Amino acid sequence: MTLEWEQVIVHSVDPVALGRWWAEALGWVVVHSSEDEFEIRPAPDRLPGLDFVRVDEGRTAKSRLHLDFRPDDQAAEVARLVAHGAQHVDIGQGDQSWVVLADPEGNEFCVLGQRRH
Repeated sequence: MTLEWEQVIVHSVDPVALGRWWAEALGWVVVHSSEDEFEIRPAPDRLPGLDFVRVDEGRTAKSRLHLDFRPDDQAAEVARLVAHGAQHVDIGQGDQSWVVLADPEGNEFCVLGQRRH
């Protein structure tokens, strides 16, 4: 059996706005856009991607899935993402080496510390 990871689906009240936010945050390209769906990828022919799909209801509970990102410079990336509209979020993580942020629709994600060499 061969499986290829195509994308992660993100339910969104406004998929175009949220998809554009993530495309800018990650420096990814738009590969599909409609009123109800907005897909981005690292490059047009690279997988996996993020596919933002319209849902009518907003988020009502903690996310059951979130993305982790490993930057070269954690402090610089956190500052850049916050300036771009992300918000710091306390999910009970306490004092950790990662920083929990949320996108404009409240989806949590983590900016991890630097890799250990």
